[in-house]
Amino acid sequence: MAVWNVIDHTELSGNATEYEKTSIPASYDHLYFVASARTDVSGAYFGSCKLTFNGTGGTSYGVTSIYASTSTPTSASETGNDCINYIYVAADSVLSDTFGTVEIWVPNYANTSNYKQVLTKWSCPNNSTTNFQWIVGQTAGLFKDTAAINQFTFGENTGNNFVQYSTFTLYGINGAG
Repeated sequence: MAVWNVIDHTELSGNATEYEKTSIPASYDHLYFVASARTDVSGAYFGSCKLTFNGTGGTSYGVTSIYASTSTPTSASETGNDCINYIYVAADSVLSDTFGTVEIWVPNYANTSNYKQVLTKWSCPNNSTTNFQWIVGQTAGLFKDTAAINQFTFGENTGNNFVQYSTFTLYGINGAG
């Protein structure tokens, strides 16, 4: 049976540009992150987010994403990135008090023999069927480093902020297949 251990839970009491947890112990099998977040990006329905590990940017990341903000899904793929992007949360123009959801799974995060795989799913709901006023998707990422992950940073990608009451929870999971 899998055991879910809360490593950290943060609810913002004001605006912040990122959530960061440092000194993550290597004692778990996997990491799992969940966020209920909203950005203060003005005049937008969703805001772009980014994920980095161990304070590493450069060209250490690759991503592939499939998402929909219209009736026709779209895909994107990039290599040599400085972060895992193509992750979105609700922004200023979405229905008031609506937050987007993000889930991030990092299997075998402490393994020092392989690159790290990252699976995300995210949604920005809205009370609209109008194209580009909502978005939903999944993003697969690769952190091209063999170092164990000991720092997890989830940030707003455009220099804006996560707003008050956004929540972020990082779990360490043991015993999951």
